[in-house]
Amino acid sequence: MKKLLPVILVIVALIVVAALTFGIKRTKTVDWEESFNEKSNKPYGTSVLYKELPNLFKGNKIRTVYHQPSSYLTANSEFGYGDHHAEGNYIIIGNSDYLTNFSVDKLLDFVDVGNTLFISDYYYTQRLHDTLGIDVDFEYNSKKDSISLLSFKNKNLNSSNIDKNEGDYYFSRFDSINHTILGYAKTDINRVNFLKIPFGKGQILLHTEPKAFTNYNILKNERYRYVENALSYLPDGDVYFDSYIKRQTPYGEAEKRSNLSWFLEQLSFRWAWYTALIFTLLFMVFNAKRRQRVIKIVKPLQNTSLAFVKTISNLYIETQDYKNLIDKKITYFLEKIRSDFNIDTAVLNDDFIKKLATKAGRKKEDVTQLVNYIKWLRTKNELSEESLIKLNKFIEAFYSQ
Repeated sequence: MKKLLPVILVIVALIVVAALTFGIKRTKTVDWEESFNEKSNKPYGTSVLYKELPNLFKGNKIRTVYHQPSSYLTANSEFGYGDHHAEGNYIIIGNSDYLTNFSVDKLLDFVDVGNTLFISDYYYTQRLHDTLGIDVDFEYNSKKDSISLLSFKNKNLNSSNIDKNEGDYYFSRFDSINHTILGYAKTDINRVNFLKIPFGKGQILLHTEPKAFTNYNILKNERYRYVENALSYLPDGDVYFDSYIKRQTPYGEAEKRSNLSWFLEQLSFRWAWYTALIFTLLFMVFNAKRRQRVIKIVKPLQNTSLAFVKTISNLYIETQDYKNLIDKKITYFLEKIRSDFNIDTAVLNDDFIKKLATKAGRKKEDVTQLVNYIKWLRTKNELSEESLIKLNKFIEAFYSQ
């Protein structure tokens, strides 16, 4: 019987796996998190756009950048160690707040020699604001249907609706002489949301509605035509698509590649690797039962406060109740602001931002970014782990300055 036990366990395990795979249908809720992840098929991912880039830029190389632009453009420069000289169009859809000042400078150098930078995001790093002389503001959508109209200054190009839109980000300040208006966002009135800015020998295209480039909007009706028209302002050339998934390392390969990829391409190494995995699995199955009783170790009583906190945190993480965790983190942060700086946190307006920036000795732009993100989180009914991580980074940056 003991000899048959491992075989029985393997058979039972296979039956359970088969039942879970073929017999259980899970009901999944739609995740409306705005990740702009080029590998995500969720409504606000950008996998459709990412797959269509070869059709939009026919005959040109499409490269995916998994590094900070500073690392990538340095490696693939005229005197760099990359495999080519980067020239063409650099595209960033959402999540541009990760850009360091050094990366912004490298992108501007990239444009200065005759290339094009395209960014569609709600707001940009302060270095871009200061260098290009622009400001971005937000206007709430007063319409009950939460629909905004995106249009081009060129009337021959297709306009598009954006639904589920709480409001519009627009350029409240720009150089009306040197900057060219390409498009508008309209709820109650037209707001400039698409600019072409000459820089050196190249150009910078700034757009403030990244949701237009997501799966949900591209696949709905004929909204994809708006995306085609927006990207038609980019000149013919290779495309460097900024990836949502970054490798935050200053050196190494400029494009993502698995450490095992070369070995798996070799037939002998591949079979050796798979054979080792199979024998490891068999070893674990046949040695699952301990051969000797465990000697119990009696530990002295410890302070379990930290363990309790970790347990509660893990409970929220396992239940994926990120909304609850984010609400508690915001409540704790505002309570600390009240106790440390004696500031009323009931209304998070411009007056609150000015007081907090003054008393905390922080830049007003950084405080504004943090407060606006907190206000945005409060409007959402469902949130993801990415939102929790991003909020935590903003709060840590506030205290680390």
